[in-house]
Amino acid sequence: MKPVLSHPWELSPKEAVALQLQLRERFQQENGFHELHLVGGVDVGVKRGLARAVVVVMSLPELKEIERSVAERSIAFPYVPGLLSFREGPAILDALTALEHTPDVLLFDGQGYAHPRRMGIATHIGILLDHPTIGCAKSRLIGTYKEPGRERGSYSLLYDEDEIIGAVLRTRTNVKPIYVSIGHKVRLESAIDIVLRCGAGYRLPEPTRLADQVASRRA
Repeated sequence: MKPVLSHPWELSPKEAVALQLQLRERFQQENGFHELHLVGGVDVGVKRGLARAVVVVMSLPELKEIERSVAERSIAFPYVPGLLSFREGPAILDALTALEHTPDVLLFDGQGYAHPRRMGIATHIGILLDHPTIGCAKSRLIGTYKEPGRERGSYSLLYDEDEIIGAVLRTRTNVKPIYVSIGHKVRLESAIDIVLRCGAGYRLPEPTRLADQVASRRA
């Protein structure tokens, strides 16, 4: 997978925010796929100034691993809340470029539209690739919501004032929910369905769960 857009990564935080606002104009929320056969999970681990990006590609509905790609890069951008993609994006693109298979959709361990400027890492990378992406975060960045039901598949909408920015989804009964949001070229209803289809009995979708294990060097 190769990006269709590129931009400098070594920017000041002020320049990075301005770039997010420019890229946001390209955001799309209509589904950019017809059928789903392959899904990719994306995660990044950071240790001693090095970003380790991992993409795990799995088949649907079997959830069989097809391929994994790992790439490492030195981090050149400071830690600034809301600008995570500028620290991790270059390594992620390296890992995606090395793939032999192209996933129909990518699931990111991070935010998408549920971001102060609607430009979380799933949206940022999705726009650069012009490819369907979904944000599947373990914690909330912004927004308010009512606690969803305790059963798997229950969800409530995540709001920023009056705007729907995502969903709080229970992926396992009586386990903490995850925060799902559109990345790019995916409707929220489809994003929720895809995340549930990628469940394998754990809280996290299986593709991102496996990517997290490799990125954090637990597998």
